[in-house]
Amino acid sequence: MNQSMKNNRIAILCLCCICIAVNLVGVQIATRLQLPLYLDCVGIILASALGGSIPGIIVGFFSNIINGISDHITIYYSMTSVMIAISSAWFAKKDCFRRFPNVLSAILGLSLIGGGIGSVLTWCLFGGGIGDGFTSTLAHSIFDSGLLNEFFSRLSADFLYDILDKSIEVLLVIVILRLLPKSITGLFPSLLNDERHNTITSVKHLSLRHKVLGALAIAAITVTVVVTWISLRLYHNSVIEEESNMAFGVCHAGAAAFDADRIQEYIDLGEKAPGYLESEERLASIANSSENIAYIYVYKILEDGCHVVFDPDTDEGAGSEPGEIIPFDQAFMDKVPDLLAGRQIDPIVSNESYGWLLSVYLPVTDSSGICQCYVGVDILMRELAAKENIFLTKVASLFFSFFIMILAIAAWLADHAIIHPINDMAAATIAFASNLDGKRENTLKRIRGLNVQTGDEIENLYHAIQSNAEETVEYIAAVNAKNEQIAQLQNGLIMVLADLVESRDQCTGNHIRNTATYAKLIVDKMKEDGIEINTLTYDYVLDVIRSAPLHDVGKIQIPDAILNKPGRLTEEEFKLMKTHTTIGGEIIDRATSMMPPESAAYMTEAKNITMYHHERWDGKGYPLGLKGEEIPLSARIMAVADVFDALVARRSYKEGFPFDKAIQIIQEESGTHFDPQVVNAFLKCKDEVRKITEQNTGKR
Repeated sequence: MNQSMKNNRIAILCLCCICIAVNLVGVQIATRLQLPLYLDCVGIILASALGGSIPGIIVGFFSNIINGISDHITIYYSMTSVMIAISSAWFAKKDCFRRFPNVLSAILGLSLIGGGIGSVLTWCLFGGGIGDGFTSTLAHSIFDSGLLNEFFSRLSADFLYDILDKSIEVLLVIVILRLLPKSITGLFPSLLNDERHNTITSVKHLSLRHKVLGALAIAAITVTVVVTWISLRLYHNSVIEEESNMAFGVCHAGAAAFDADRIQEYIDLGEKAPGYLESEERLASIANSSENIAYIYVYKILEDGCHVVFDPDTDEGAGSEPGEIIPFDQAFMDKVPDLLAGRQIDPIVSNESYGWLLSVYLPVTDSSGICQCYVGVDILMRELAAKENIFLTKVASLFFSFFIMILAIAAWLADHAIIHPINDMAAATIAFASNLDGKRENTLKRIRGLNVQTGDEIENLYHAIQSNAEETVEYIAAVNAKNEQIAQLQNGLIMVLADLVESRDQCTGNHIRNTATYAKLIVDKMKEDGIEINTLTYDYVLDVIRSAPLHDVGKIQIPDAILNKPGRLTEEEFKLMKTHTTIGGEIIDRATSMMPPESAAYMTEAKNITMYHHERWDGKGYPLGLKGEEIPLSARIMAVADVFDALVARRSYKEGFPFDKAIQIIQEESGTHFDPQVVNAFLKCKDEVRKITEQNTGKR
């Protein structure tokens, strides 16, 4: 890990600690001053605005955990804190904490989370109702007006108060951001933002990032669902066991309220039996000891059903009369044999004629140990379900916030330990492979600069790529050096061959070198002016310059008497002299047949120059009488270079023309002898041409 990255991570850690402290102080201020505010999100918004969603999530989650030490219910609001962190980071990216119109949207959005979702969470945690708290007064006023029910009254009140709370918190964050120097605020984005990383867009299906994040999300959701379901089942069983134990205790208390030896008397005489009413009142009093108890009763179980012994009246209606026979509910049918035998049965959950109930039956024996009846207690399951819903809300809220935090951190680690290094290496490798030879050293420096230090297989891959790139650069450098040597040898051989040909002509001197130099000036100027840009590629220009010295190679078969004749040639002699173009083409063809295919382009231009450099733009040249663009471009260029050098050079049959006169002749023959575009490019190089002429002839 480089020092800059380490410093950034330290800065993020410090930011989280400071913002958690800001949240804790805000809560203490609001509590001690009894303000109708929470002030528990200033640190969350600040951390998200400076460092992104991950620091905000961490600050929100741990702020609630710490505050939960003194008020455990605060822990379950970590879900809203996490959502506020994510939203604050999004608002920060949209510059909502710097521009005034956008500030209002940030306040409204955060209020919807804090006051809206937070209010729904409160409703679920406390089992409904308006409840207590500083928003309850306003909620009661709204409810009493008859406009809204309890739920929406509480929701409206919480939302309105939260607008005030979030307005103050957002404004505090804006002030802090304005006061912080850039040297501090600039520490954070470099660690968490992804703009500096390369991305490869040519992914056909899902990118590795999406696959990793998808796998993490599926794992987190699966774990959350499974753990929540297991927790809920355990809690359900625990509640049933707890309520069953309580019900058995009530049954034992109820069994002491009457005389088991007089059960038949109670059935036969009912309220007329001595002590019956007193026993029934004691049973009713026992039932009222817990709000979860729906019914308490005493049945004598016989084959034809349940014979009522005691069934105290309840708020929901009068109880059954003594001696009345109650049919067995379907849920009890499997237990009838045990009940007839006077055995203890397990608690039963049923939802039949008397509603959704948890029923507990306790056998009661007489003085001789014979079971005479059962004391039954029914617990309202809807009350237990409400407890389970509250428990589910708590677990879901806690797990949601925890796994969002874990998922965010895991996603960031995946990005910085896997995705970004791979993308950086891929982009650098592609750049390395696609750059020209002269730029590969720069891309090699780029690969070295990645400095991947993950300490795993990714780092091994990086070192392998770096090593391969270094070896490739060294190999290419060695190949280029060899190629340069071969090219120099080839050019040397060409110049020697051309010199051998030209040495037979006693008047040409530096003709082959001059013409090659003029040809290079012309092609460079044409490229500069954008003429024939598609043809004048790097390789084409190189081929033209290298093959220019071979333009008169065919003269090797022209007799010395004609080649060095001190006067003008006769018609027959000139006819023979003109054959040097076709002879040169044949020589090039023979050479081409003995060379590898990769040299074909070079030899093609050599043949074009050799055969056609005496063709004319108007079609009056030789050997084929080509005209205009029928003449290869390389030959048109060589025609100007060859004729100009012939004009200024001294020959056996003439003195050389002055520079300006030679230039005038070239200019006058533009469009007749020469390609106008080639002449124009040549004339633009007049200063450079003059220097070359002066060096070779001494003429101005």
